[in-house]
Amino acid sequence: MDPVLLEQRDARGVVTLTLNRPASFNALGEEMLAALQAALDRIAADESVRVVVLAAQGKAFCAGHDLKQMIATPQLPYYQRLFAQCSRMMLALQKLPVPVIARVQGLATAAGCQLVAQCDLAVAAEEATFAVSGVNFGLFCSTPSVPLLRNVPAKQAMEMLLTGDFISAREAQARGLVNHAVTADRLDAEIERLVGSILAKPRVAIAMGKELFYRQREMGSEAAYQLAGQTMAANMMDSCAQEGVTAFTQKRKPTWK
Repeated sequence: MDPVLLEQRDARGVVTLTLNRPASFNALGEEMLAALQAALDRIAADESVRVVVLAAQGKAFCAGHDLKQMIATPQLPYYQRLFAQCSRMMLALQKLPVPVIARVQGLATAAGCQLVAQCDLAVAAEEATFAVSGVNFGLFCSTPSVPLLRNVPAKQAMEMLLTGDFISAREAQARGLVNHAVTADRLDAEIERLVGSILAKPRVAIAMGKELFYRQREMGSEAAYQLAGQTMAANMMDSCAQEGVTAFTQKRKPTWK
């Protein structure tokens, strides 16, 4: 089963990328990250694409990094490569010349919440929930903090990062993490409304505008990702994170020293 499904559903140039690991809550393991990167690289080279919709199968949109995979290799170089790989994929979303709309039908936590924040637009079902919850098991969500802080006011972002608490789709809309929170039966219609509006504009104008938007608003973004990735990799080497992640994967409470 492919970790990511790529579907060009009509002649308008609307491409849907679907995270396809519902049993693992669409966790961003190495295979998933590689598949997403390959799909984004393919889209970037295709001038017929106008809009990308990022969707997911199952109850969860994305539960973040694959913690079982991470804890299996407790080595700093491995963590550095993993977070660099994830950051490259996140930045590839930003660098696409076309808008990316997150279709959030369920839970989005840690790097999954990062994925929502990194998309240009996001529409969520009212049942969806959001958190940057790594701190709950000893791993501060450093890399997710990069796009989160560029979407959400600083004190609200910091509260999410420090507490790991979940917020509702309506609260995510109020904070600026998503554009619209709608009932589940209206999710696709709301996305189609945005898609139709975008398709009514020239591709070149959208491409130029998107590039300018991020260049002027996000000066220092790549440097921030580099620092955050290094920080997160070092954090994963800490005993509290190792214990926290191990406890999470074993479905028990961590024992802090």
